[in-house]
Amino acid sequence: MSYVGALDQGTTSTRFILFDRSGNVVQVSQAGHKQICPHSGWVEHDPEELWQRTSFVISDCLRKANASPKDVVSLGITNQRETLVVWNAKTGRAYHNALVWQDQRGASMCKTLSRDHDKGEDRFRAVTGLPVIPYFTASKLAWCLDNVSGLRSAAERGEVRAGTIDTFLVWRLTAAGGAGETQGTPVHITDVSNASRTLLFDIHSLNWSQELCQAFRVPMSVLPRVTPSSGSLAICSPASPLPGVKIGGILGDQQAALFGQACFSPGDAKNTYGTGCFLLMNTGEVPVQKPGSKLLTTVAYQLDGKKPVYALEGSVAVAGAAVSWMKDNVGLVKSAAELEELAGSVPDAGE
Repeated sequence: MSYVGALDQGTTSTRFILFDRSGNVVQVSQAGHKQICPHSGWVEHDPEELWQRTSFVISDCLRKANASPKDVVSLGITNQRETLVVWNAKTGRAYHNALVWQDQRGASMCKTLSRDHDKGEDRFRAVTGLPVIPYFTASKLAWCLDNVSGLRSAAERGEVRAGTIDTFLVWRLTAAGGAGETQGTPVHITDVSNASRTLLFDIHSLNWSQELCQAFRVPMSVLPRVTPSSGSLAICSPASPLPGVKIGGILGDQQAALFGQACFSPGDAKNTYGTGCFLLMNTGEVPVQKPGSKLLTTVAYQLDGKKPVYALEGSVAVAGAAVSWMKDNVGLVKSAAELEELAGSVPDAGE
């Protein structure tokens, strides 16, 4: 029996799924990880914990399916977008906790860049499709370079690698499966969908922008090579949980949901409810800009050898996360289902 493996590294958990050749789910394994909030507006994940959870769910899923890595013909990766990791190019060790997409510590830099330009937050929208806000990766990377001791000088020496979660996981999967190991040759890549969420990427030329990197004071040498979303992207190392398995696809989680729901034609759209709530609509091979609106223009996906497909996106940052907060942090309810009864007990939501 042969399978396709799907690795979903999300904001609150990591999941691995095995599919058979007919697209049926054969087995699933999932494990949560800690949310680290050292200050108000700061949200972090431990990169080592993310890697440990990744290794565990892969091995656990294979065990439960009575399968081996040799049965997996290809691996697809989808990930929480905009979350940043910076690590040492030799050891693979992260210099700092991952800064999660919800993290706001780049706000002051974004305000400065917006204030100093007549277009304000839309200063780079024509190139990136995005407003200048801390949600995206660039200001997080700038913060790390300026605030993690010795990081900027290490970056200037070529010792630093940076990327979103997909990039970090591919590095670990191809390096050898662990920090400090050297059995494999690490691959430093990201796909166009994740690159388009950084505020450093030209969504028209599909290249990192020198102008944007200069604006955010980011050395281009730390950034990964950008690839299509599908193809023969890399091979997992012999010491990884999936030795010799081809990495055949990478997509940011919301773009992956758009693709997974078969929204292949312009006008097709999906809405998903998770940690946040995200609506994406396929706009075809031409990026559509909506000046003055809150809609983002993003790269949806790019098949190997094909032109990229773009999307418009509207998002609500807090959806399921609010349910978890009310249950786990406030203790308002014992189960998420109880919130429906409470919501229905009032005439409106205070609007």
